[in-house]
Amino acid sequence: MKANGTLNAEYIESESEFSALSSIIGASAAGVRVYTATSSQGLALMHEVLFASAGLRLPLVMTVTNRALSAPLSIWNDHQDSISERDSGWIQIYVETNQEAVDTHIQAFRIAENSEVLLPIMVCMDGFFLTHTVEPIDVPEKKDVEKYIPKYVPKYATLDSKNPKSIGAFVYPQFYINAKYDNDVALKNSANEIKKANKDFEKAFGRRYGNGLIEEYKNDRKITIIAMGSVCGAIRDCIDIRKDTGLLRVRTFRPFPREDILENLSDKDTVLVLDKAVSLGNAGALFTEVRDALYSAKKRPKVVGFIAGLGGKDIRVNDINSMIDRAKKMNDGDIEWVE
Repeated sequence: MKANGTLNAEYIESESEFSALSSIIGASAAGVRVYTATSSQGLALMHEVLFASAGLRLPLVMTVTNRALSAPLSIWNDHQDSISERDSGWIQIYVETNQEAVDTHIQAFRIAENSEVLLPIMVCMDGFFLTHTVEPIDVPEKKDVEKYIPKYVPKYATLDSKNPKSIGAFVYPQFYINAKYDNDVALKNSANEIKKANKDFEKAFGRRYGNGLIEEYKNDRKITIIAMGSVCGAIRDCIDIRKDTGLLRVRTFRPFPREDILENLSDKDTVLVLDKAVSLGNAGALFTEVRDALYSAKKRPKVVGFIAGLGGKDIRVNDINSMIDRAKKMNDGDIEWVE
């Protein structure tokens, strides 16, 4: 697009992912709309700069094509790379299909650049399952996208050669904690803008993804599976066969949709959480956060966890059927690995 003149942009080739993110931090601080992409070890190499970009309140947009972390070496999909960065201060949205990936990238610029948000955002899409497959999609017209996304006018363009300033400067403890508190408030408040962006996108393009934070499918049943990403397609196929199970897809992992989880799951008998990442020595991150959200429910359902799909191992309809049957026999808090 840059080469054929359809995109007015500067394309920067960097020697590493650390440098790539550092470059767009500088560009964003100068008042430019920015974008980059990474995955797996590349995202891990960005670790230090992820925290800096969120702390500086810069509206970056980054695609994360989720792939496993080594060792052992794997090039296939799981969610370990982005889940490991969940506390960096970035918004994280996990898409199910390539159509949703296209649509969410459009929404992402509007969300990140909102003056009440001003935070970086990861659009997480499953490596190989989405990135290396062909799927028919509708690409919105440029003029319609430009109507949906306001022209970018940076509220704080700090870097200016005519008026030099320092950013990310040293601060004393009493100011540091205030900055982190403001980050936390902004990240939590971004939930409202995510919902609004999703709702307005439906008005403009005819597609929506739940309420922007979660999406339910036949979730009027007593057993609910909670998952993220492309595996939800196989879960839908399984649910269409069974009559006892529904799906709650977590689309937005940060900010975590605690209220939505509590509202939609407290009346269930069993909640089955499927994680494609693991906090070694504990459990899956999605499992622990769902269980935490349900702790204050007056009537808490049984919550069980399955760790599956690591390193790209297929999760098939038969596997999901087996998990549901096993979940009925498990005790609250039990976790099983699907090998």
